[in-house]
Amino acid sequence: MTLLRDANATAGGEPLGNLPEWNLDDLYTAEDAPELLRDLEWLEGECAAYAADYEGKLADLSASEMLRAIERNEKIDEIAGRIMSFAGLRYYQQTTNGERAKFMSDMQDKITTITTPLVFFGLEFNRIPDETYEAAMGANADLARYRPALDRMRAMKPYQLSDELEKYLHDTSVVGASAWNKLFDETIAGLTFDVDGETLGIEATLNLLTDQDRAKREASARALADVFGKNIRTFSRVHNTLAKEKEIGDRWRGLPSPQASRHLANHVEPEVVEALRNAVVAAYPRLSHRYYKLKAKWLGLDTLQVWDRNAPLPMEDTRLVGWDEARSTVMDAYAGFSPEMAKIAEPFFDKGWIDAEVKPGKAPGAFAHPTVTTVHPYVMLNYLGKPRDVMTLAHELGHGVHQVLAAGQGEMLSSTPLTLAETASVFGEMLTFRAMLEAATDDAQRKVLLAGKVEDMINTVVRQIAFYDFECKLHAARRDGELTPEDIDALWMSVQAESLGPVFEFMDGYEHFWAYIPHFVHSPFYVYAYAFGDGLVNALYAAYEDQPEGFQDKYFDMLRAGGSKHHKELLAPFGLDASDPAFWDKGLSMIEGFIDQLEAMED
Repeated sequence: MTLLRDANATAGGEPLGNLPEWNLDDLYTAEDAPELLRDLEWLEGECAAYAADYEGKLADLSASEMLRAIERNEKIDEIAGRIMSFAGLRYYQQTTNGERAKFMSDMQDKITTITTPLVFFGLEFNRIPDETYEAAMGANADLARYRPALDRMRAMKPYQLSDELEKYLHDTSVVGASAWNKLFDETIAGLTFDVDGETLGIEATLNLLTDQDRAKREASARALADVFGKNIRTFSRVHNTLAKEKEIGDRWRGLPSPQASRHLANHVEPEVVEALRNAVVAAYPRLSHRYYKLKAKWLGLDTLQVWDRNAPLPMEDTRLVGWDEARSTVMDAYAGFSPEMAKIAEPFFDKGWIDAEVKPGKAPGAFAHPTVTTVHPYVMLNYLGKPRDVMTLAHELGHGVHQVLAAGQGEMLSSTPLTLAETASVFGEMLTFRAMLEAATDDAQRKVLLAGKVEDMINTVVRQIAFYDFECKLHAARRDGELTPEDIDALWMSVQAESLGPVFEFMDGYEHFWAYIPHFVHSPFYVYAYAFGDGLVNALYAAYEDQPEGFQDKYFDMLRAGGSKHHKELLAPFGLDASDPAFWDKGLSMIEGFIDQLEAMED
């Protein structure tokens, strides 16, 4: 199938160069590959055998038998994850391709059906008496290695339902949240926007919000507002349904708040997240309000419109950054920190582990998908040659490096809680930024780089905490009844005005911009992880500057740990503690310091 290029992408020629595309053969070579059919057959047989061997018997297993049960469970997760990774990655390359959408749905349905006999495992494991569990952990060191993951599973013990209800929810999951997620993805990918007579997809239209031409930025913002407004009832229905489904599930489980399941999954205490949120909100005047006032001055404006938020500075270089230059910029920064980091990152470029080109129907945004621990991660970008795209490459490659290092923990322990999942990605950005800042030849370059970094940090910290507050308000309001699009619009605007500050005016239609944020749909309350990661990395980087000797070894040990340790244990070697409210002020002070430097340049 021949794909039309997006009007803003020039892959295969100047100025971006040849942009890489995924080679998914390391997962499977085709939808009907013999290996995939073999794995499906194995999975069906093994799930049935597993239930026959262990259902109703977990509490009576010896420690060595329990270890074998967990190892078998882990292998099932790996094979199922491999199949769904292949189906999902192909789908995200072309979400509007009917055959790929059908294949993903079919695989989802099959794996849900095949794995239904395993629902008993978590439920029954959580009913094992504490004394029996502790004795087993103490009797077998290999079993005890899995304890962090098992403890996280047992943290849900007070909130699990009957076996019959849990099996019912498992079976109906394909027509619940995942179906609404798919509707959202396909709707977003299928939207087109008329910008000055040119028809663009969402990624190219959002990209124009960073265009040097203010009229072009305004035209793209108004096109986004127009199309979101025309589709707002669909997006409202998606959010209403998912929030209500979550409320029902949380109520039946007895979870104390809409955020509780995310905190439990992240293995982070609610008070730690609350301390982060409060520190950021208190800092709005010192961060975003102060910076955007500066930006208005640079742009020669009394007030900023929403299309000015990510505008380039007047003195900013408007040239596009070609792919080869982006690669060398990031790789040199990684190698400057550690040759080992660059060595881990290199195969992403050389072996088809990155898909960078903007294409019709391709999912917007960027991500790094770990697939399974026996294969390797894949990175998706929508690379358009902007300086921010270079930082996005540094960010997602950091995820990839983290995922490669954590893979040694195995399927059950490799996955890092979201609070720490952004550590390597944001650290990769910081390394790249510092390298570029050091290479700057004059104050004008330094100013542009500092301003860009401050904007990225505000987008990561201030914007994401505002998103988190929006979600908190949305889920709280939905508990009182159906929300109209106007209700959701009002909640959105309440956090936007507070976080961005008094220098902003908001055009008609901006109230609909909540509609395209995928995290609200796919991963409720995920967004605070970005702010958590940024604050953590700022503190980490300060520790690196204070004591660079031996830092790399401690850093790689932290990444290799994956999900095998709590954040307190991971940060202790660096003398850091995220449960200390002052910890977040340290991270925020780095952003303030950059703004101080920018203000000093005005004198």
